Amino acid sequence: MHKPFELRSLAVGALLTTLLACSGQPDPAEALDEPMGSQKASALSTRVVGYFPTWQGDVNAIQYDKLTHINYSFVLPTAQGGLTGLSSGDARLRSLVQAAHARGVKVQIAVGGWMDGNDSPFEQMAANASTRTTFVNNVLAFVEQAGLDGVDIDWEWPDPGASAQNFGALMNQLGTALHARGKILTAAVLATGGDGIPTSSFADVDFLNIMAYDAGYPHSSYDVAVQSMNYWLGRGLPASKAVLGVPFYGKDSGNGAYTYAQLVAMDPQAPNKDVVNGIYYNGIPTIKSKTQLALQRGGGIMIWEISQDTSGTTSLLNAIYQVVGGGGTNPAPSVNLTAPANGTTFTPGSTITVSANASDSNGRVTKVEFYAGGQKLGESTSAPYSISWSNVAAGSYSLTAVATDDGGASTTSSAVSITVTSGNGGSCAGVAEWSASKVYVKGDQATSGGKLWRARWWTQNEVPTQSDWGVWELISNC
Repeated sequence: MHKPFELRSLAVGALLTTLLACSGQPDPAEALDEPMGSQKASALSTRVVGYFPTWQGDVNAIQYDKLTHINYSFVLPTAQGGLTGLSSGDARLRSLVQAAHARGVKVQIAVGGWMDGNDSPFEQMAANASTRTTFVNNVLAFVEQAGLDGVDIDWEWPDPGASAQNFGALMNQLGTALHARGKILTAAVLATGGDGIPTSSFADVDFLNIMAYDAGYPHSSYDVAVQSMNYWLGRGLPASKAVLGVPFYGKDSGNGAYTYAQLVAMDPQAPNKDVVNGIYYNGIPTIKSKTQLALQRGGGIMIWEISQDTSGTTSLLNAIYQVVGGGGTNPAPSVNLTAPANGTTFTPGSTITVSANASDSNGRVTKVEFYAGGQKLGESTSAPYSISWSNVAAGSYSLTAVATDDGGASTTSSAVSITVTSGNGGSCAGVAEWSASKVYVKGDQATSGGKLWRARWWTQNEVPTQSDWGVWELISNC
């Protein structure tokens, strides 16, 4: 949900003016949309969509060369189909459009936002065919008069049922009208739980901006990004229309908000972290990882909002650009486990040091994560890369390390197998030698080659040998 400081809102006291009610479609799956005839085409490899608020930020400080779209936020709908809060002749908006178009960047008007938690203007307007038409006509007039490239609908939030049906009707009518004029239509949607967005609307929009943030505390983890993409792609949204949202702000456990620029001012190391003084945000490594995810699984990346960024080497937008506009692919880092050695045996309760070497040819390694099978044991963010795995239970384990670089690329090491004994000190006393004629079921033990083995499933006439995928599990030396 979008709150006044960190998110998308427009305070009532900032209302400027009111627009009263007025009496061939491009391929929506195109990666960067069709450029306007008077614009210079963007050189970026995917969409980079930045929201820019009406109430703060310097138009001349925007890093236009690192964006493909700017959503100017917000103009507000009225229940009668009018628009309020911003004039199509606003001088700041015109300056933004001129500067953006000169650099091949599209500008859309974002309609709605948090609206103090009151979406009744959307609800009432969309529920009536006459006021829907009035709204569409007003939006078209605003877009044409301001020289814009399209519209972003930020209705927070249509509910399942009649509200969702009305949203669908509105998006269909608006999309048809905009596309007929060579304009684009997008919408901002929840990370998950967007049942108020009917799947029929997927065909009406050029893309959806997925707000994968504000999800509790910490509010915008990498896992939230993955879950968001899974949700929308799972509902049938084409990958080319799934634009992953990232925050340029942080939140503490009390829902207090801080711009990324403020966090860098608090801690010079903030760009390479995700938490400062209990405030959770996305630093450069996480932003790069999310951008890589957006490239691999979606149709671009979106930012709320670009005025909260820094400039230079600490800039999050610059970090995104390094992934999507760096002029080539990012070579993955290299990594290999150095300890423990393959085949090492330990006793239950041991503390095992797991270490790795990692390097990156064109940047730096930001973290090395250590796994036992699918279980993450921990991570190290600086060389020598190492963790301590304490109180390890009996069993056989396959260890790997995953290195991630500052461009978001990652590599998984070759696996190392270790065994933690069952507590008999390696003794095979009382356990019979393996027999080719005997039937073994899961859990049965046998000795062979001076080692103690345990069957993983039913077997007969299969000689015990060490293999991650074999029927026999090595427990210990005798």
